[in-house]
Amino acid sequence: MSTQSPHPETPERAGDPTPDAAGPLAGLGALDPLDAELVWAAAHVARTRCRGDDHTMAAAGRSRDGRIVTAVNAYHFTGGPCAELVLIGTAAAQGVYELDTVVAVGDRERGVVPPCGRCRQVLLDYFPGLRIVVGGGDRLRSVPVAALLPESYVWADHQLPSA
Repeated sequence: MSTQSPHPETPERAGDPTPDAAGPLAGLGALDPLDAELVWAAAHVARTRCRGDDHTMAAAGRSRDGRIVTAVNAYHFTGGPCAELVLIGTAAAQGVYELDTVVAVGDRERGVVPPCGRCRQVLLDYFPGLRIVVGGGDRLRSVPVAALLPESYVWADHQLPSA
């Protein structure tokens, strides 16, 4: 499931309550307004689209031209893709091939959740300049994806030249 928003003020937002100032998204005021809007978009999807054990995480990504794309994970006992990986495919299906910032938010008001190791690696490989919103409460912040993988393996750096 995904949505795309060309502007921060979307029709969906009008009917959705503002996150509780004391809740897991209390630190939105400390973020850049564009990053706060991205967290809000992911939280909205987590709150309204995550149902049961199959979809428990939502992700939102902002494209270079300002569009917001959202997605949810597809849990399966064999592993299933995380919300961040679904986001990459959803963005491409909507013609968005460059993301600037990504955030994941858990359902049931769990707040911002950092990407797992696999997602960190995939996000780094797809978007080396990407920023990720991490932290909790008043410590929410946007960091370069490379900062989440010190001494990271960059797949492109280890490929043999084409003959």
